[in-house]
Amino acid sequence: MITAITEPPRREPGQYLEALDYKAPFLIDKLLKEQITETAEQAEALFAEVVKYLILGRTYPDKPWEMISRRVDEVWHQFVLFTAEYCEFGRRYFGHYIHHAPGNTPGLANRLSGKVPPLAEFSAHYTGLFGTPLPAIWFDTRSVALDRRMVLSYTAGGLRLVTHDDMITVAGVRGPLVAVNDIARAALEFMLRTRSFYVRELPGELTDDEKLGLAETLLAHHVLMVGS
Repeated sequence: MITAITEPPRREPGQYLEALDYKAPFLIDKLLKEQITETAEQAEALFAEVVKYLILGRTYPDKPWEMISRRVDEVWHQFVLFTAEYCEFGRRYFGHYIHHAPGNTPGLANRLSGKVPPLAEFSAHYTGLFGTPLPAIWFDTRSVALDRRMVLSYTAGGLRLVTHDDMITVAGVRGPLVAVNDIARAALEFMLRTRSFYVRELPGELTDDEKLGLAETLLAHHVLMVGS
């Protein structure tokens, strides 16, 4: 989970919406050159959601919204790397620098315990503030397709496969992540070996529907991330 950590002073909520007008062509170029997105339109759409997420965090500073999309989060992360531009963006529209705090930030879990609002509340506040339903771009699993490139998550280091009866458990350094049927063994071994692949390339006896289901399951458990 990623959350925006904000500090006073606060501005009038309507002022934060001015951030929607911010353009970042330098970021769009980087997203395209590094193949994080396929098109400029996709990059613009993801960046717009980053800005909306930051506006939500500033408008409701008592609600540590969960960053539910790794695609949106990756674009936020890339924006932060342009340190001068990111700092100026924060000061201009929010009055201060907005921290990007990974879920394993020391002490963060204790500070947020029991406070993270559910998805339904995030969606309701999003709709109320921006006048539109939470778009599908927030739900990474909906972008999975046979011609979609997937990559091992940067948080999935040290992955290993553990066999038990007819099931295989994908485990990380902190323990089990997800268990799948042994029919997926060849596909899982392929993923660990190549680390970046198209869903259609998964080997073994999997049907196209099974390949899609496996990718969606691993994405939901943060083993995979959506690539370009």
